[in-house]
Parts: sequence; C-alpha cells; structure tokens
Amino acid sequence: MKIKKLNEHGYAIALQGIALSYNKPDVDLRKIAKKLARRNGGHNKFLESIVVWLDITAPRYFWQQFDSYRVGITKQSESTMHTLLKRELMLEDFEAIDPVILKRVNMYIEKKNLEMAKKLLPESFLQRRIVCTNYKTLYTMYMQRRKHKLSEWRRFCIFLEIDLSLWREFFDE
Repeated sequence: MKIKKLNEHGYAIALQGIALSYNKPDVDLRKIAKKLARRNGGHNKFLESIVVWLDITAPRYFWQQFDSYRVGITKQSESTMHTLLKRELMLEDFEAIDPVILKRVNMYIEKKNLEMAKKLLPESFLQRRIVCTNYKTLYTMYMQRRKHKLSEWRRFCIFLEIDLSLWREFFDE
C-alpha cells in the first residue's frame, strides 16, 4: 500500500468562515478552529472547506471498505476493465498472492479473456486511485478505522497523523 498527499488547500478560507460567526477582529481563529475541530453536530463544518487530494495504491479489499465513504469524497481509479489485459501481472501488483493463482490469472490475460481474468483476480490486487476529500471526512474515517483489524486502515490513519499538515494542530490533545 502506498499513500501520497498531492495537495492540501483551504485553511485560510475555512478560518474566514469561522470568523463570520464571531465578527470580532481580535479573535484567535486558529485557537477556535482547534477547539471546534473535534466537535460534531455542525460545529466542525469548517473542516469541509479544507480539501485534500491523495494518491493511494491499495488492495481491492481496502477499496471495498473505503467506498462506504461517499459524502465529501470523489475518487478516480485505474480501470481493470481497460488495463487488466495490457500486460502480465507480477507479484508486485498484489499485497500478497499465491504464485499458482497468479499463474492462472496470467494465463487468462495471455488469452485476452477479460471475464475470466477479472473473475479470478484476487482481492489483494493493488489498485491506484486519486482521492479528493476534506478534513471532516478524513476525521470521520480516522475515528472509525484507527483500530481496525486490517493493517491497511491502521497505516492510512498513521499517514493522516504524520503527513497532513494540519492534523496535529486540530486533533492532537
């Protein structure tokens, strides 16, 4: 699994939105943002204005769960329909795979039999997606998945803690 932050934008604009509620020039907006960030019920809606783009390569079983997050997120992915038959698959194309299964999938790829290659393609097949989301959605994911059974979710949550520039400011105690 690989995760890379492509861009992060909107903090200054999100702070402007917070300022509307207070209408005072001397308010410490960063301090207020930190206080509101972990409060739900509409209090942390400013987090929706801070947009994050990620480049994620993960196994299909991770994406199945990731796809349960539909609000505040868009995804563009590699298409197995259009790319699966382009080349022989290698061990590196999977999180883990039995070599016998890999050989069988490659046999169908060589025969250009897309239907059978897709049917036999293991859940550990790595798929790359560009994800556009926001801090509020990522915080929800983090709270729901940080202690998940799958190591990929724990790695994703650690990535958020380390690689997002505002994460510690908002969510560290």
